[in-house]
Amino acid sequence: MAAPTADARGTPGGLKLRNGYQSLVTFEDNPTVKLFEKSVQPPGLEGGEPIPQTTMHNVTWHTQDSQDLITLTPITFTCAYDPAVYDQVLLLVNNVQVITITFSDGSTVAIYGWLKSFTPNEMSPGVQPDAVCVIVPSNFDPADQSEQGPVVVEVTGT
Repeated sequence: MAAPTADARGTPGGLKLRNGYQSLVTFEDNPTVKLFEKSVQPPGLEGGEPIPQTTMHNVTWHTQDSQDLITLTPITFTCAYDPAVYDQVLLLVNNVQVITITFSDGSTVAIYGWLKSFTPNEMSPGVQPDAVCVIVPSNFDPADQSEQGPVVVEVTGT
C-alpha cells in the first residue's frame, strides 16, 4: 500500500456568508413562538469517535478508522423572550418536528428534531433578559420512522 500524497487546494465555488444577521429558527408546530433570536449556532455534522484498530501487529503507529454513521450536532441559540413563552415552550420540548434554520442569505436547512431545553439566563438591571435554547436533531421522520438527514435549500448564486 502506498503512502499518502498531497493534493492541491482548489478554489471553492459558491458564495460565502458575509454576515450572521439575520439568522432565524422556525419550529413547524409554532412558527411565531415568542422567542426573539439574538445569536444562532446552526447544526454541524459529526462522524463520531474514532474506532481503534491497533493490534499487536502494529509496529510504530496506533491505527484507527472512522465510524460508518454520521449525525447532526445540536442547534443552540440565544434569544430574548416574552414570559408568556413558557406555555408555548411546553408544547415544543421533546416534540419531534421540522425545525428550519434560515441563514442571512436566505438559504435554509430543515431538520427533524426537538427543543431539548429553554434556559433563561440570570436577569440583572440594565441588561436585556435572554435565554439559551438547545435543539437536538433526531435524524428521523416521526411519521414513518425513516432516517432523514438535513434538507438544504440554497439561494441563487451559491
